Amino acid sequence: MPKIKGEETTNRKGRLFMLLTLAFAATGYGQESSLVEQAPQLTAARRIPNESNPGLAFGRYLASIQERNPFTESGPIGVEIEASLPGLAKQGSMLAVRQTGASERSEYRVIRLDGDSTVKHQVIARYLAAEEQAEGLPYSSTAVTPANYKFYYVGSLGTSGAAVYIFQIAPKKKRDGLIRGQIWIDSATGIAVHQAGRFVKRPSVFIRRIEVARDTNLRDGLPYTRVTHVAIDIRLVGRAELTVTEGPVQTTDQEAARQLITQQGTQ
Repeated sequence: MPKIKGEETTNRKGRLFMLLTLAFAATGYGQESSLVEQAPQLTAARRIPNESNPGLAFGRYLASIQERNPFTESGPIGVEIEASLPGLAKQGSMLAVRQTGASERSEYRVIRLDGDSTVKHQVIARYLAAEEQAEGLPYSSTAVTPANYKFYYVGSLGTSGAAVYIFQIAPKKKRDGLIRGQIWIDSATGIAVHQAGRFVKRPSVFIRRIEVARDTNLRDGLPYTRVTHVAIDIRLVGRAELTVTEGPVQTTDQEAARQLITQQGTQ
């Protein structure tokens, strides 16, 4: 496992998507993935009338990405990583608490690390190494903003009276770290509650595709937990998958932290 330290700012986490394409370029696992098509299930979903205001929601989204990120800047965060190589029937997992160190970079206290050694070193360790490198990249080059993307309004859905606005996103340039997919914006807060996409540029001819999907759960109008799925499809040899669940931790007790993260991941 690499030595991991560092704390991301609100924007640094987005840079991780680009680095994943590099970190897994030498990993020989992959097959067809469909994260882009796996949109979250919306309870009691209904179409919102045409008089809805996606422009206002989009403005709130642009404001929201400039605000403090509770997953990186507000105390200890529980992180659970589940990784697998389905073609080889191998799995591994890590449970840790992430905090901001004196260097203002992420520092992990590992509570549990188990499973197959290949998964731990070739999947989980690569993910953490990519996360560490992401802190040094300029956010402006990969941010999901009008500077880098074209946004196309698709429609809206509603759950329990709240509207979610769906936009297709397409990079203005075919550049490392940019994805083609969708972003779902909560109308009340402007927070992106779902993002999914496929990288438009591959780091190697051996990689067929890399897909990422992230769901953010809100509580009292603020991000509370988020789950990120990553799938790397590589020619001939298989697939690598990761699921990363993040949420606040109020205790350093190992069993309590484990139960808290497990509970948050099911919400």
